[in-house]
Amino acid sequence: MSERLAPGDTAPDFTLPDADGKPVSLADHRGRKVIVYFYPAALTPGCTKQACDFTDNLDVLASAGYDVIGVSPDKPEKLAKFREKESLKVTLVADPDKAVLTSYGAFGEKKLYGKTVTGVIRSTVIVDESGKVAHAFYNVKATGHVAKLLKDLSI
Repeated sequence: MSERLAPGDTAPDFTLPDADGKPVSLADHRGRKVIVYFYPAALTPGCTKQACDFTDNLDVLASAGYDVIGVSPDKPEKLAKFREKESLKVTLVADPDKAVLTSYGAFGEKKLYGKTVTGVIRSTVIVDESGKVAHAFYNVKATGHVAKLLKDLSI
């Protein structure tokens, strides 16, 4: 089981390919707050709802100083399909070896329909301008999460 992050921890740096195969680094966002959210799979109902909610609120989040990066174990090609099909504006990055998911505590044992399975734990980590964890939310719900986040962050 990977360790969960807590406020004050240094956010693990990463560079992952986006839907177009271009590298996206957390370090490139220093000086801005970043919402890094982890989701199980592109093109599934819950993950689609969550990505669409982030896209719908991107302008509000950006004007409050937040960038948004979605991380899943999907390959860039699948992320590109997801982006096109749903008209997503959120930056989506691929972590097929799950190293970043694990380093953020977003991969491990979870309950799914009453069974214990190993997989992606739907999570959101807010990274501040200096690269420290400001908030870490684990086992979040896909539906309503962005609205709750806006409230929790007083946006």
